[in-house]
Amino acid sequence: MAKSYRQSDTVFVALLRGVNVGGNNMISMASLKTSFERAGFERVSTYINSGNILFQTTEKDARKLESKIEKMLSKEHNLNSKVVVRSLAEMAKLVKDLSGSWDSVKDWKYNVIFLRHSIDSKSVLKALNPKPDIEQVEYYPGTLLWSAQISAIGRTTMQKLSGQKIFQDMTVRNTNTTRKLHELMKKMAEEGTP
Repeated sequence: MAKSYRQSDTVFVALLRGVNVGGNNMISMASLKTSFERAGFERVSTYINSGNILFQTTEKDARKLESKIEKMLSKEHNLNSKVVVRSLAEMAKLVKDLSGSWDSVKDWKYNVIFLRHSIDSKSVLKALNPKPDIEQVEYYPGTLLWSAQISAIGRTTMQKLSGQKIFQDMTVRNTNTTRKLHELMKKMAEEGTP
């Protein structure tokens, strides 16, 4: 029997930190999908093998969702890392901000750094101190847009970010993944409309 979806359901993406990266925190996406479904989320799907889970729910508070997902991940997968949750509306605004020429230079690398609410402030830039000759960092609510010359990646401040405490409240996706997640979320919302 086909399930009917409520128009009040919101499409979200959960961005898990450090899953299936460099042989660490190895969890199958099928297993994560099952866990999300058991937790009561609707229309759960995953995108690539790096901890991107799309879902619908009547809950509107991203902080509550982050807490619920973190508890579930700890209990079912022994994974004690933080999660960043974004709504379709937030992703749509971000992708709109990414439009234009931001990631058009071929010899530069571009990433979107998603910030947890605990560090979501323009003041986070002060803690990073990027090197303007080889990298650029722009703050947008909920994110940092980071770009750097590929030939100088190893010398960037952002490359050394993983050793800082603040990094535990961030998760990184490249621009292609960010745009694709938005596209999938938009499609999910359109398919769920009666």
